[in-house]
Amino acid sequence: MTPMEQTGQTVRIRVEGYGEVTARAGERLVLALERGGVDILHRCGGVARCTTCRVSFSEGEPDAMTVAEHDKLTEKGLLGQARLSCQIECADGMAVTPLQTARATGLEPGKTPAETIEPEPQWTTRPGASTEG
Repeated sequence: MTPMEQTGQTVRIRVEGYGEVTARAGERLVLALERGGVDILHRCGGVARCTTCRVSFSEGEPDAMTVAEHDKLTEKGLLGQARLSCQIECADGMAVTPLQTARATGLEPGKTPAETIEPEPQWTTRPGASTEG
């Protein structure tokens, strides 16, 4: 058994241009992408102070969104267009496209984000999410 299989359910995330990444259910998407070989850009340390770790979803976009993510995307005019991978927990069936990578921008990622979402998540529902059963 791999260490990931010992710690909980594994999920597979399709990543445009990179193939498939295996993650733990509930793992931060930014960390799963990075560990899976995606050079996702993240500059603020995963605390929703910037939008460099943004992704778009083609499948499996979660309805839940942290208030910090909502506020930062609103501030930058990106709400409804992108999501912050530092504020998303991995789940099965996700398919994402990284919108900024270290390679494409020539920038170096910031410090590695913590294992759990920061700041302490307060959850809301993303705009456009189905609230029906």
